[in-house]
Amino acid sequence: MADSTKIESHLNEDRKFPPAEAFAKQARIPSMKRYKELYDQSIADPEAFWAAEASELHWQKKWDTVLEWDAPFAKWFVGGKLNVSESCVDHHLQGARKDKKAIIWEGEPGEVRTLTYQELHKEVCRFANALKANGVKVGDRVIIYMPMVPEAAIAMLACARIGAVHSVVFGGFSAESIKDRIEDSGATAVITADGGFRRGGVVALKANVDEALTKVETIQKVIVLERTKNEVAMVEGRDVWWHDAVADVSTDCPAEAFDSEHPLFILYTSGSTGKPKGIMHTSGGYLTGTYATSKYIFDLREDDVYWCTADVGWITGHSYIVYGPLANGATILMYEGAPNWPEPDRFWQLVEKHRATILYTAPTAIRAFIKWGDEHVDKHDLSSLRLLGTVGEPINPEAWMWYHEKIGGGRCPIVDTWWQTETGAIMLTPLPGATPTKPGTATLPFFGVDAAILDEEGNEVGPNEGGKLVIRKPWPSMLRTIYGDEERYKETYWGEYEGIYLAGDGARRDEDGYFWIVGRLDDVLNVSGHRLGTAEIESALVSHESVAEAAAVGRPDEIKGQGVVAFVTLKEGYDAGPELRDTLRAHVGKVIGAIAKPDVIRFTEALPKTRSGKIMRRLLKEICSGSGAISGDTTTLEDFSVVASLQAGEDE
Repeated sequence: MADSTKIESHLNEDRKFPPAEAFAKQARIPSMKRYKELYDQSIADPEAFWAAEASELHWQKKWDTVLEWDAPFAKWFVGGKLNVSESCVDHHLQGARKDKKAIIWEGEPGEVRTLTYQELHKEVCRFANALKANGVKVGDRVIIYMPMVPEAAIAMLACARIGAVHSVVFGGFSAESIKDRIEDSGATAVITADGGFRRGGVVALKANVDEALTKVETIQKVIVLERTKNEVAMVEGRDVWWHDAVADVSTDCPAEAFDSEHPLFILYTSGSTGKPKGIMHTSGGYLTGTYATSKYIFDLREDDVYWCTADVGWITGHSYIVYGPLANGATILMYEGAPNWPEPDRFWQLVEKHRATILYTAPTAIRAFIKWGDEHVDKHDLSSLRLLGTVGEPINPEAWMWYHEKIGGGRCPIVDTWWQTETGAIMLTPLPGATPTKPGTATLPFFGVDAAILDEEGNEVGPNEGGKLVIRKPWPSMLRTIYGDEERYKETYWGEYEGIYLAGDGARRDEDGYFWIVGRLDDVLNVSGHRLGTAEIESALVSHESVAEAAAVGRPDEIKGQGVVAFVTLKEGYDAGPELRDTLRAHVGKVIGAIAKPDVIRFTEALPKTRSGKIMRRLLKEICSGSGAISGDTTTLEDFSVVASLQAGEDE
């Protein structure tokens, strides 16, 4: 009988890809030997490691103490003073970087804008002064609800410059989501746009803000960027156009020094139940974490054109579009629209046109590209790419292989990164010049990250045994609290093991010490006493040539406790039917074992996803539970029609 408290892991992956010699030769970390030396040093003395990284940023006053740790509360670089905006922009104005492109932006309709570091500095200062002129003060919370335009990054940096705390709301969220976040944060100002372009249409951002503001009273100012020129209502005394707000203000805004622990932003993440959690990050530690990880993991070089395809509304956009790359003086590419508009090759067109060298995207997007067909990739020259990354959820080994071969031409290392809104920066990752990679694993911890896998009693498990992923030592970019709810912070992340951060993911380590994420703990299935992670069943399904994407959930089963239901989308050219269903069940049995065979396979055109592309397995679980009713927070759901069509379908 299996131990029903242990998460089992059965997926085997034997393929291994050492870094290319030419890449390793030039890399910041050129070998595993060097990684191990530095990693061991960083774990033996994390404060010394992080202090060395922090000292590369611009501090107006150096810190007195590196770390004060009163579990679960951390303070980093205590007594230090800096301005995050100054480290990201002004810091680069002294030498050749002042004329270097900071942002290359392309709108969905196709217009292109570039901003050098000098121009970015001017725009940030001007907007910072506009915020002050409109009554925004140090410590005020400001909602940013914008399309993917340079002004979104400018607004974030301007808030940081004057010590206001930004809370970015993804531009695809509803009026209700904006209202919830204003209420929770007590925000006094909103920065938005008339609209943004998406799939050829206009997303009415200002209208959503107006609707939200009928239900809250704290907002005193709304600054509106003119982007799409759609008609909007402007409320006298409250609403002001961005271009009017910046028309008569100075481009000189000295960077005031703020305490290292001064709040930088609150970013809301939806829990599986209950109201969204306001994850609060502070200045010095967060910037140190994003700076160091950007530098080493993306192996940033002076001539890179770095493209992270996320939206600034998510933590990935905060850490790896705005703060981390700009603190490194990188050139970032920003794109406003959908990856398949007007054609499914838009991403590859952008890579070719702007000669992008680094591409950081989500497994969801990669699986969509596979589904759309290789012909869209084949039309384009992707030879500028030198490094690929993935983020957001575990990548299926077969999707990893396609990305490696088709997009990277077999020459680009892939950094498969694991981290969270809460961690602020990447925690598990290969280093591209050092780590031999295996498809589907985020490999090893980053410097200073003491990651482990524990059983229920808090003991570290052996190789290939599943358990709970934890981090045992504090790190600079960690969340400081859940805004306004200290008890929830302690209970959610620190309630299981004393002084140890619980990530909420099930994982295992293989014989090389590599970490494999097997799924959220909430998603672990208990089949006949065996605890199985959903990620493995999904990867087994995706490894079949017919499958583009899959999601596995449990449903009550009188005999087994839980049965496995798999929702499957197929690649073009394959027919859903009983024969393929049997083939896929047998395939899972072969890859993992009979215990993991889905009881039910449902073919579907699409899966319910958040607007950041994560599959909402909770909704699938509810659809399978018998009642079919949907409860809990659905504000992040991208397309309600997907759920409706699944609810209407029957198990076959």
